[in-house]
Amino acid sequence: MKITKEIKTGILVLSSIALFIWGYSYLKGRDLLNEYKIIYVEYDNVEGLASNAPVTINGLVVGKVSKIKLQNTTGKLVVELQVKSGFPFSKSSIVAIYEPGLIGGKQIQIIPNFDDKNLAVNGDTLKSAVKKGLTDLVAEKLTPLQEKVEKMVVNADLLLKNLNDVLDTKSKENLKSSISNLNETLAGFNAASKNVNSILVDNKSKINGTLSNLNKVSSDFTKISDSLSKSNIGKIVKNLEKTLESVDKLMSDVQSGKGTFGKMIKDESLYNNLDKTSKELELLLQDVRLNPTRYVNVSLFGKKNKPYTSPKDTVSNTKK
Repeated sequence: MKITKEIKTGILVLSSIALFIWGYSYLKGRDLLNEYKIIYVEYDNVEGLASNAPVTINGLVVGKVSKIKLQNTTGKLVVELQVKSGFPFSKSSIVAIYEPGLIGGKQIQIIPNFDDKNLAVNGDTLKSAVKKGLTDLVAEKLTPLQEKVEKMVVNADLLLKNLNDVLDTKSKENLKSSISNLNETLAGFNAASKNVNSILVDNKSKINGTLSNLNKVSSDFTKISDSLSKSNIGKIVKNLEKTLESVDKLMSDVQSGKGTFGKMIKDESLYNNLDKTSKELELLLQDVRLNPTRYVNVSLFGKKNKPYTSPKDTVSNTKK
């Protein structure tokens, strides 16, 4: 069959019209060669989202934003999404606006809910969300830091102002004088350290001898401590404890009046007898002193001895 020029012209015109319609639809955001479903999402603020922005699922581009329309009654923004039908997702999935980076604009991310088996179809309206981007997170972190820096700058300014008020002309002169005195003091310390170093150098041999003597004393002390540790100190302590127990028992016996020494301390009759005997002995000695002839009979003329008379208590009078 021979194709005429009219048929060829008609086919070319129809192809041109189809290509024009496809190109126009593609430029309008619709690809006539692929199957798409239209999903709607409502936002209070689209955060600068533009038409033809990519729609992703787990980072894979599955569609684009075809239209953004403002509702006159509520003031909300209705975003129309053109999503490929090859990847099914549920009606409870969340459509979030997010920022992929610092340079790129806002995009749409579909977060599927795999537990829900009720799939979204063409014309459904899904739940919306807005994820904070890197810029928002940085702004949140920098805001308190900015406040702290502002407070620090204000405090530093106040400190410098107070410092200027304190450091008047007289204070500056005193500060300079103090620094000058400090330099002199440091110079004195430097000279003293040089003198100490020279003394140490001159007496190095003596210091070494002193240290050697100290080491010898330390070794001797170590030997003494070893000797003490080797000696039977425990036995000595036990013997001392026994001796103290014996002394304690002796003292308790004395306190209770046992034994000769205890009776002498505790028995009042023995004390009285001793006191009485000492008084009689004192009277006897006094009589011997006053009348010796009564006890030693030496008489050349046959003189009789004087009869005994009780002497006066001169001793007691003397004590009084």
